[in-house]
Parts: sequence; C-alpha cells; structure tokens
Amino acid sequence: MPVQPEVVRIDGRDVSISNPDKVFFAEAGVTKRDLVRYYLAVAEGALRGVRDRPMALKRFVNGAAGEAFFQKRAPDNRPPWLRVATLSFPSGRTADEIVLDDAAGLAWIVNLGCIDLNPHPVRSDDLDHPDELRVDLDPVPGVEVGLVGWPKTSGSRGIHINIRISRDWTYPEVRRAALALARDVERRAPSIATSKWWKEERHGVFLDYNQNAKDRTVASAYSVRPLPDARVSTPLTWDELPTCEAEAFTIATVPARYAAIGDPGAGIDEAVGSLDALLELSRRDEAAGAGDAPWPPNYRKQEGEPPRVQPSRQRRATADYDTPEADAEREKSRAAMERRFSAELEGRAAAGGAGGGGAGAGGAGGAGRSTTPTPTGRRKSVVPVIEISRAKSKDDALAGLERWKARWPAAAGALEPADVLVDGMRGRSSLWYRVRVNLTHVPDADRPPQEPLDPDYDPWTEYAWPDRAGQLERAPRKPEAPGA
Repeated sequence: MPVQPEVVRIDGRDVSISNPDKVFFAEAGVTKRDLVRYYLAVAEGALRGVRDRPMALKRFVNGAAGEAFFQKRAPDNRPPWLRVATLSFPSGRTADEIVLDDAAGLAWIVNLGCIDLNPHPVRSDDLDHPDELRVDLDPVPGVEVGLVGWPKTSGSRGIHINIRISRDWTYPEVRRAALALARDVERRAPSIATSKWWKEERHGVFLDYNQNAKDRTVASAYSVRPLPDARVSTPLTWDELPTCEAEAFTIATVPARYAAIGDPGAGIDEAVGSLDALLELSRRDEAAGAGDAPWPPNYRKQEGEPPRVQPSRQRRATADYDTPEADAEREKSRAAMERRFSAELEGRAAAGGAGGGGAGAGGAGGAGRSTTPTPTGRRKSVVPVIEISRAKSKDDALAGLERWKARWPAAAGALEPADVLVDGMRGRSSLWYRVRVNLTHVPDADRPPQEPLDPDYDPWTEYAWPDRAGQLERAPRKPEAPGA
C-alpha cells in the first residue's frame, strides 16, 4: 500500500511531505522528516541566507549517497504561493528559478530532495547587481577595505566568508573585487594561500574568486551537506574560527546550538559595505601588470583574460595568445563552430526536426572528437600532469586512481596530497568526476606515461551533442536503439 504523505502546517500553509520515513543519511539515520524538522528549527537563520534569492535546486531523490541532479527551472506543479524569478545565464538561456520567502518554502524544496541550499548572490528585484561578495578566507576581517566578513564552515573542508555589499556593481565588477582580495591575501600569506585558478599550480588554501561569476552558487548558511554525517554549513564567530572542527556541526548538533546562542550571522544584512577600496586595489594590481585571471570553462573568453589553457598544456608563450594572428585563429575556430551548428540545424530541419544524427560523436561538430586524451609526446609540459580517470561517480573515479597506483607504486609513493587533483565537473544536470595527477614530485625516471583513462566516462554520450557556451538550444537525448 502506498505511503501516505505527511502534511505539515507551517505559518498557515500546508506542505505535503511524501515518504517522510525515507532515509536520506543512512550512517546518521536521518530521514526526510528529520531533514524537514531540522530546517524548520533553524528557519530564521537559513532564510537569512536564501530569502528573496533565486535558487538552483540540487536534488538528491535517492538520499545523500545517491547521485544528485541540478534543476534550474522551477517545477510546474509548485504551489501558487511560491515565487519564481527569470534568470539569464552565460549560455544565453533563461530559466524561472525558485525564490524562497518563508519556512513553508524551505520545507517544500526539502520534500523535493534538496539537502543543501544554493542561492544566487542577487535579490529577485535586481538580478544584475549582486549584494553579496563571497570569499573563502579573510585573514583580516572588517578592516582595511571597509568590509565586514561573516564566516561559516562550508560543511565540507573549507570556510566561506560572506560580505554584504550595496547593489551598485555588476557581476564582473564583484568578481574583479574578489580577485583583488584573493591576490592580496596571497601576497600576505604566500606559503599557505593561493589565487591560482589551475589546480596543478595551487598549494595551501585556494581563494576561489570565480564563485562571484554570474550563475555560480554556493551552499548557504545552515545548509545540510550530502556527507555521511549530515554535516551543516554553520555560521561562526571569528573567535570560534581558529579551533572549529567542521565535523562538530551536524543536523544532530546545530539545532541545539542555534537555540542556545542564536545565529552568529544575524547582523549580516545590516553590515552593508562598499567595493570601492577593493576595486581601487584591483586598479593598482592592473597598473602593476596583473590583469584578469582565468574564468570558469563554461564562460566565453573575456577581454584581457590570459590563455584559458592549463599550464601543463600550454604550447606557446603567453604573449603569443594575444597577437592579431591568435585573434584571427580564434575567430576562425568560432566561425567554423557556427557553421557546424548551422549545418546541424539545417540538417535537422530537413529531416523534419528529428532528434537523431546530432553533433555528438560522428555527427556534425563531433567528428573525430574523443573524451580520451591522445598524448603524442610532442607537447612540452610546463607542469607534468597526466589524467587518470573520468567517471560518473567520485568513488569510481578514485577506484581508477587506486588501480593506477597499484600499477605505478614508485610514482604513487612520491606523490604529495596536493598532487592528486580531483575535479567535480558539471554535466547537463549532474556532476561527473575527473582525476589527474601532478608528477612534479616524482623523479623523471619514475614518471608514468599518459595511459588510456580508466574508467573513461563521457557525460554527453546520452545526448545528440555536448553543451557549449553561447549555444541557445540544448541538445536532445539520443533516441534509444531498437530493442534497448
């Protein structure tokens, strides 16, 4: 007999919780009902981080151990009291995203399988001007640049610091301010902090300035994270920060802490600051020769951005990427891509809009493309990085790493922790994982060659062609083979 939903009355609104006894965290014994009760217990603090902000829904319909998928577009069957805001993305597409206003909305999205909350740094009435600067670390909070930082655990290994700012700057300006801050921290603490975008160049703590690019979201305050112990991204006082242990803040402990001390981040909305000082610092950096830094891969290349290529894969001198010849080469590549897209659309139109024969493997725009690297030995690497695995799950990707270590024990023994680069890569609606290894600390005689990937997962194999920046039409799924 089907399990009847449990109806929760919240501030005069009824929210139906389907399968309330469904286990979301097996190790901690946390059910969907427990998750709803947690968010209601900390609702004021959780809403402070998400209220009036468009939100991408990260849904774990099979619990924290299952695969998550991202849903930007608000479900059609949402209740009439739940608002949406229409966002545009770097790809040029738009979507109506959920906007939360109250505790009933919190409970409603938890019922969808949302474990953590991922709001944009803007309010629904002005989607082009962020009111929040997001950084990973601020060694001198509240001074020099006239901003007050509000720290919290990320719920994983890092620290987030949110800063309220007046809505006078665009996304690119806010990102530029975050980059200036990251570089300033790196100058002050070069042995433990880095602003380098490429993982192979990092050490210590990375200050991710690109979290301030448009369409990037982070888990907000009091978000439960999809870790086995149901850990919580928890606001802290600055005095707590040096000795805090992330694993101490879980769905089991945070409600009592919240009831006892309240919300350490309660004053954030009143501490609105200006980016003027950070943007002046950015101007000084630029005058000294420090220009832009790399953007995330799904953004079009920006004016003044350095070569968007990993140092280990850079074939030419940096200056050679900014010549008229290089610009012409990029324009030629863009024009060729547009021709491929046009040919694909014309072909589909001629076929009556059929979904087959897309620009994926073997189709227009996909001929000869492979997910597996094809090392030839001709590339001179600045940093010796090889790729090990690509997989749908992190566990499968890391299992491939363990098999590699077993084949190459001498190289594996020389690796330092920072030499193993594990990336969560954004697919169509979920993450997939890539593992690479930096061989800098491996003696030349012990360095393994690039091998075929194990496993070699293609996140676009189910679709007619891969998504690309600026591509307004999303690829359809490939039709199933007869008898599949």
